[in-house]
Amino acid sequence: MKSKDGIGEEVESGKMSDWVKLIGAVGVPASHRVELALKLKGIPYEFIAEDLSNKSPLLLEYNPVHQKVPILLHNGKPRAESLVVIEYIDETWKTNPILPHDPYHRAMARFWAKFIDEKCVGGLWNTCWSAEAEREKAVEEGLECLKMLEDTLEGKRFFGGETIGMVDIVPSYVAFWLGVIEEVSEVKLLTEEKVPGLFRWTEEFLSCVTIQEGLPAREKIIGYLRARFRSE
Repeated sequence: MKSKDGIGEEVESGKMSDWVKLIGAVGVPASHRVELALKLKGIPYEFIAEDLSNKSPLLLEYNPVHQKVPILLHNGKPRAESLVVIEYIDETWKTNPILPHDPYHRAMARFWAKFIDEKCVGGLWNTCWSAEAEREKAVEEGLECLKMLEDTLEGKRFFGGETIGMVDIVPSYVAFWLGVIEEVSEVKLLTEEKVPGLFRWTEEFLSCVTIQEGLPAREKIIGYLRARFRSE
């Protein structure tokens, strides 16, 4: 059963939930994506904070190929890469589905999740932090990406319809992180004037209590970014 804000009820405790650990890092959007998925599904888990400047033996053991977070440990077995992990979570715990059941809509959700991951995240980051000479073109490309997402939203409450799904979790980067980056870099892309539908989606998405619980403190991330870019 879904609540009025598009969030599902917590699943019953069981052996599967008792063995869930997430190796992640505060300030890493991909890590928080997986946290959002776990919280939306109501799955209890233990968060293991990783220091990426001094990678632990645990991280290197469970993700020797990419050596990055997030890593989901379920019954002692690791799953890496955020999109792969989110799908695994959805397929393992059936309550509160994240991906559509219909094969066509499921395929489209995967398509847009991959598009956002490969085209939007890095592009929007570059828009805010590009060199002055490249800024105008970068802003134009970033805004084009946001308008594509707005067209995909098609006036719906969430990308998944009335409930939060895969294509809402993946662009949590747009909803939360982009706003933080904009504040630090003083570049504005996500405005009600430029992309009204996506702007409303952002407000709706971030107003959900469960989503708020899966995101880091805004002021902490702002401080981290300011310190980082002052030193560069």
